Amino acid sequence: MEEVISQRLIVSVSPHIRAREDVRTIMSDVIFALSPALGASIIFFGWRALLIVSVSIFFSVASEFFWQKLWRKKITVGDLSPVVTGMLLAFVLPPSSPLWMVAIGAFVAITLGKQIFGGLGYNPFNPALVARAVLLASWPVYMTTWTKPFDGVTTASPLGIVKMELDQRLPSYLEMFLGNRAGCLGEISVLALLLGAIYLLYRKQITWHIPVSYIGTVGLVCLLFNRDPLFNIMAGGLILGAFFMATDLVTSPLTRRGKLVFGVGCGLLTVLIRFTGGFPEGVCYSILIMNMLTPIIDKITEPKVFGS
Repeated sequence: MEEVISQRLIVSVSPHIRAREDVRTIMSDVIFALSPALGASIIFFGWRALLIVSVSIFFSVASEFFWQKLWRKKITVGDLSPVVTGMLLAFVLPPSSPLWMVAIGAFVAITLGKQIFGGLGYNPFNPALVARAVLLASWPVYMTTWTKPFDGVTTASPLGIVKMELDQRLPSYLEMFLGNRAGCLGEISVLALLLGAIYLLYRKQITWHIPVSYIGTVGLVCLLFNRDPLFNIMAGGLILGAFFMATDLVTSPLTRRGKLVFGVGCGLLTVLIRFTGGFPEGVCYSILIMNMLTPIIDKITEPKVFGS
């Protein structure tokens, strides 16, 4: 008994908790929660949005299937995890993205972002964000070319307008809330994303700790530095990242305190990159950096055994 009590938390990849739901059920809930944002992207950017999402999903599923076939592993595409990865990747791409780049991104997300580490449950980083980071480094022009909803005219994103001090009209709060602004496919409509987030919270697939601490930190820092907090919360990919990517069960901390630390870290890094970095958006890199720190956060926030 003493030997069992004296055991310490081992620093390793997540998840370690048994749950009633299987992976397919969890992924089905995430897909359903992402559906409003998918619908919004089709409304504002047309059927090309659905084409990009479809290509991303197809190559994500195909990459996972052929990788597992090649290495003679158990085929797990039926758990729907590559479908979620494909949707999330498409959601962080511009609507004008060439389809060949979408396909490469899906391959990178599955192979370099997940399978190379051993598959689902062993990947230390969010696969979709790994792919976005690779695509942004490889084809920055394609990844930073935005189009206006409905008319397809090239423009800058709201954060880009502020960052580069361009002489362009910023979208109103209402336009950003509904989704009538330039941006990545899945990040434009705050309303659609919140509907999906409420569903995930209701289903208890995520908890409030990471999203609230993440978004709250961004808002607080903006207030402290005399920046518009509401604009910074709605203008970029913060809502998508806070509810659908930072909360990834595999790459985020297990404990409540750990989740709060993780969210605060993401928020601080996001505003640091936005205010001082070379790119106007910092959600992707902030989450990836905090993914790297997740095992350490789990270690320092482990519950103390009574009497130890």
